[in-house]
Amino acid sequence: MATKGLQGKQLVQDVARIEEAIENAARQYYRLVVVAGLPGSQKTTALQHVARAFNCDVVNVNLELSKRLLDLTRLQRSRNVERLFREVIAAQPGDVLLLDNLEILFDTSLEVDPLRLLQLSSRNRTIVASWNGTYVENTLTHAEPGHHEFLQLKQVEAIVLGLGNAE
Repeated sequence: MATKGLQGKQLVQDVARIEEAIENAARQYYRLVVVAGLPGSQKTTALQHVARAFNCDVVNVNLELSKRLLDLTRLQRSRNVERLFREVIAAQPGDVLLLDNLEILFDTSLEVDPLRLLQLSSRNRTIVASWNGTYVENTLTHAEPGHHEFLQLKQVEAIVLGLGNAE
């Protein structure tokens, strides 16, 4: 039972950190908050709590984008993914947008830079994006070295919060 209490306390702290980052992002060139954490780090749960506080929805990017890509050929997908992603974003109301389940953006066949796409999309509204990976010593990673989707980014132009790992 003590573990559940610790997880609840950590969740409250994570939600508060995300809410503070949203306020700070409004003054940035890229109004992007990246919430990095490994599976099980409660990214989705934290975003759901933030969504209630900001009266908005959490968008499942995998679901929404795959619906739009479904009837396209492989070549058409890579040519249209950025436009379709912008359509997913544009369909959501409000000044703060919460994005979860971004794994589709890392599909190498789509030939898209996930971070750049998020940055460009965050120029006119604040975007909070969950990121499966880690943020340690100012380095944002996705996947493990050797994996075909592995990314390692330093000096990211965004507010990055690491959940469940050291910062």
